[in-house]
Amino acid sequence: MYNVKRILSIVCTLLLTTSMHTGQADSEGYKIKTVVIDAGHGGHDPGCLGSNSKEKHVALGIALKVGKFIEQNHPDVKVIYTRKTDVFVELHERANIANKANADVFICIHANAAAAGAYGTETFVMGLHKTEANLSVAKRENSAILLEDDYRSKYDGYDPNSVEANIIFTLHQNAYMQQSLLLAQKVQENFVDYAGRYNRGVKQAGLLVLYKTAMPAVLIEAGFLTNKTEEKYLTSNKGQTQLATAIYKAFNEYKVDMESGYDGSKSIVSSGSESGETKEVAQNTPVKTEPKKSEPVKPSPPKIVEKKTVVKKSPVDKPKTEVPKPKATPVKKTVYYTVQIGAVRESNTAGQQKLSKIENVIENHGSDGYIRYSVGRFSTVSDASNQKRKLISSGFKDAYVTAYNNNDRISLKEAALLMK
Repeated sequence: MYNVKRILSIVCTLLLTTSMHTGQADSEGYKIKTVVIDAGHGGHDPGCLGSNSKEKHVALGIALKVGKFIEQNHPDVKVIYTRKTDVFVELHERANIANKANADVFICIHANAAAAGAYGTETFVMGLHKTEANLSVAKRENSAILLEDDYRSKYDGYDPNSVEANIIFTLHQNAYMQQSLLLAQKVQENFVDYAGRYNRGVKQAGLLVLYKTAMPAVLIEAGFLTNKTEEKYLTSNKGQTQLATAIYKAFNEYKVDMESGYDGSKSIVSSGSESGETKEVAQNTPVKTEPKKSEPVKPSPPKIVEKKTVVKKSPVDKPKTEVPKPKATPVKKTVYYTVQIGAVRESNTAGQQKLSKIENVIENHGSDGYIRYSVGRFSTVSDASNQKRKLISSGFKDAYVTAYNNNDRISLKEAALLMK
């Protein structure tokens, strides 16, 4: 049972650890040195089930790829895995691994389950579950402790229905909230921009694995195994690679922000739908992390169709005099595809020297404060993809195809529709 002394002691601990971490991030020369990648479930805990898949396998596949990408591109960052094989790791031990390593970031990877029509990705940070949908996610993920021996003593008599327990959760949601939200937002943005997934939003829930961590932490639900289309994507090597790459890109952007002194205080996020439904997406539409349309699947390369102006004549029943209406002038659309090779908050000499070796570099200053560098303007995804392959072979491993309309970045799906 929680008591007043217990709550006060945790308050003091939170204030101490929070000030230590934020002070470290604000100090000159701060570097992210250690990241912990946590693949959910494992061993005799399968997690949620698809028609022919288990969450524990999907989570591990994505987690290992994320760690590999970080190791390859940031050799100065130590990557620690809570598990690298199909073994059961208790929730408190996952957090202990991160805490003992004095990790700078904790990334927990899961797959989702709900009604068959639900789809998309969502990323959670520690906090109060404001909706029934968020609560159901927390209950499902926290239920893993029931498989542990003597779980009540390990989690201080944790009871999700306890008023005191919820007070503790309220306190914890403020510990590393800004940094956690910043990372979560970037994960969702990259799921949309790179992997073409549907964005269900950044949300809060009382998740035990995050509650025990003493650093910025997120829990990623990479898609629904209960949706046959997403299950096929989540269990494929292509799908897992795309999702892992999106998570890596988010980590990379977060690393740049934190090491430059930006703490995410201006992040705009949502806590998800207030309706509390986890059913069809039409009944649970979250607030997006960015005011742009997100789609679940990347489109096929669009065909360029020659447009012809057709003037429709109004039917005439009998001769009469009409005042001719002026023809509407079509709005000119300047849609093009390009290959993004990097994004920074501030330009630097080393980066400029590397870019100077490439022709047709485009510099775009986004409203989010990032300077994005891309190469070429193409009328088809196919041409842009060919350029992407060349850039990857030249050393730009993170290159990917994106689209713009009148210098505003849009999704590939939106570009395909506008090009029709």
